[in-house]
Amino acid sequence: MKLRYSPTSPFVRKVTVTAHECGLHDRIERLPTNINEPTQGFFSDNPLGKVPALTTDEGLPLFDSRVICEYLDSLHDGHKLFPSTTPARWRTLRLMSLADGILDAAVLRRWESLRPAKEQSKTWASRQRDKELRGLDMLEREVPRFHPQITIGQVSVGCCLGWLDFRWGSTEDWRIGRSLLADWYSMFMVRPSMVATVPQEVTD
Repeated sequence: MKLRYSPTSPFVRKVTVTAHECGLHDRIERLPTNINEPTQGFFSDNPLGKVPALTTDEGLPLFDSRVICEYLDSLHDGHKLFPSTTPARWRTLRLMSLADGILDAAVLRRWESLRPAKEQSKTWASRQRDKELRGLDMLEREVPRFHPQITIGQVSVGCCLGWLDFRWGSTEDWRIGRSLLADWYSMFMVRPSMVATVPQEVTD
């Protein structure tokens, strides 16, 4: 399998954490990909021009972290990150969607902050920030209902919080007023899969 990736993408991290948890990390060839300078080969793997994008051993390109993670989870016989029974499955998918939605807003706000100052919209950025805060507050309420075993929902939450620390940690602290979530993350972040996939800023 071949994975197109960016070393700082939280959605790529979700895939690589999943690969570690499923025991598949060594089966994946990693292809660094600059989404700002896409190649024709990249568009063949994902016409949307986004990472992660995974090409299976059979040559099938898969994109969107949710699809890739579920595919990887189908390739092993151990504990499944995607529960098959209800209501656990729907709670897990809901948690994943919540974490991914927080990330979507945070990533958009990050891109907005990189635009020339005169082109930035403070109102639009504030709306994205409000989405993040509402989502984080909901995560705080959900912690007592987290599945006792690791799921893709928890992987998504862990990667979300890790990226918030990575990109916004110097100016914002999502832990304030969310002690349950903070305590959970302090335990989750030391899992080997999380330690092995900490994002690193690219330097030349």
